[in-house]
Amino acid sequence: MYYSIKEVASDLGVSETTLRYWETMFPQLSPHKGSNGVRRYNKEDLKIARTIYHLVKERGLTLAGAKQHLKGAGNKENADRSAEVIDRLKVVREELLGIKAQLDFL
Repeated sequence: MYYSIKEVASDLGVSETTLRYWETMFPQLSPHKGSNGVRRYNKEDLKIARTIYHLVKERGLTLAGAKQHLKGAGNKENADRSAEVIDRLKVVREELLGIKAQLDFL
């Protein structure tokens, strides 16, 4: 399964330009480019993009700091796990807010 740059940008809440820039800064993020130059992100690319987002946007690291953080294998695994946990917590939060809204309605 492949995702377009537009889908990935929308999922992360960043611009397509930001994703293209991240590709230049992070060698780990390298979506397949077709002969027409259209980027196709696979699940691993999406996971890496989410990890970069987590490090830069949620943890507040600079791009250089995020790049350094991703260089170490242990750090990358920890960052991946942290990003996954945050994604899960966001889903749980939305579910809880929905339940709260239903209870407030009663």
